[in-house]
Amino acid sequence: MYTSDEIARRFAEIHPPLEPQAALAEASRCLYCFDAPCTAACPTHIDVPRFIQKIASANLRGSAQTILEANILGASCARVCPVDVLCEGACVLQRYNRQPIEIGRLQRHAMDYFYSNGAKPAFRAAAAKKERIACIGAGPASLACAAELRKHGYGVAVFESRPLGGGLNTYGVAEYKLRPADSLREVELVKSMGVQFCFGVTVGPDVAIETLERDYAAIFLAVGLAAPEPLGLSGSNLDGVLDALRFIADYKTARTIPVGRRVAVIGGGNTAIDAANAAKRLGAEEVSLIYRRGEREMPAFGFEFENSKLEGVRFLFQTQPVTIHADSFDSRRVGAIECVRIELGTPDASGRRRPTPVAGSNFLLPCDMLILATGQSRFVDFLSRFRGVELRDGNVVVDPETGQTSNPRYYAGGDCVNGGREVVDAVAEGKRAGIGIASWLGAKHG
Repeated sequence: MYTSDEIARRFAEIHPPLEPQAALAEASRCLYCFDAPCTAACPTHIDVPRFIQKIASANLRGSAQTILEANILGASCARVCPVDVLCEGACVLQRYNRQPIEIGRLQRHAMDYFYSNGAKPAFRAAAAKKERIACIGAGPASLACAAELRKHGYGVAVFESRPLGGGLNTYGVAEYKLRPADSLREVELVKSMGVQFCFGVTVGPDVAIETLERDYAAIFLAVGLAAPEPLGLSGSNLDGVLDALRFIADYKTARTIPVGRRVAVIGGGNTAIDAANAAKRLGAEEVSLIYRRGEREMPAFGFEFENSKLEGVRFLFQTQPVTIHADSFDSRRVGAIECVRIELGTPDASGRRRPTPVAGSNFLLPCDMLILATGQSRFVDFLSRFRGVELRDGNVVVDPETGQTSNPRYYAGGDCVNGGREVVDAVAEGKRAGIGIASWLGAKHG
């Protein structure tokens, strides 16, 4: 398997850091808009003109502090946010057919300085409160919620079943976007604020829900999403068939799964593209991404698609898997996937054109590794155990202003609420819930 140095070489960042002089030059291009649309476009509402102006005046620590006041995960969001459709997409320079400010890379420039020079935030915490809050899950939403609660003086314990914090930032985001070490330093930042982390602890088997309800004044649910939805294809149990998040998590943290020579990926979202690009960088000779609709219908961002083509990934649009076949020499391993061509007909209830198989168009695509990225399921059974917490279509229902559920002691945020969106959305929802919990407890005990 690959060493850490080899992984670093193969997964060179697609958005490398700015050199100091380049950062100064880029910051000086900003118009420092008073009613900045870039700030409005950011789900966490970072004061973009303010932090860029501080870079232009060589006040990098002040710039980082401005970012952290709004987004405690400012470093990871600088790397993984779809800035093309958020802050940079809203930049006023676009109106004049000029290149938008590279907000994401400038944000990374300030945050890299912060972490390289002590990583000590200058938050003023409120007086210590007696109430404690439990956060279930240690992903971006919980980290943001915990940090916000600490600012308000509340004690926080985060329960995480995995050995490392950070959630998908650590385990599920492609290495060329965000490395585990970069995610884990943000976990350490939140820990330095006085948050207690309980890793390797699963709520239910290891600590009862009743115990949490007894010991904590409020509980924040941020459990993310569950395993991918099963495709229901014969052959799904063959060796070499695995889900995309398991594949990404393994090469980022464990490195126990060897990449195939011919890899097929099923799906059309950003995770599917991340897995396909990773397989290519890990040495696969051929990588094919299978999607049953067309390029226009693909849910992945356009810039992700264009980058994947540069990586050498082949796209098979309007193609649907039918059967997974075993290898002719080893009946336990995948050897090919049978597909059928698709015609797109009339729109379905969601407005997307209905895929219809073309009779007689079946063909075999040889592969020795098949990666499934077809959408994740929900933790319905687990979430149903929290009394009074309403679910709708498998997602936790919350007040959009506070993150409070139908049980007033429970709040929620992240993918278990929104069904799977961006890291910055999870941060915004965690921060919202932290403020909501502090407000609710303050009103209750004030």
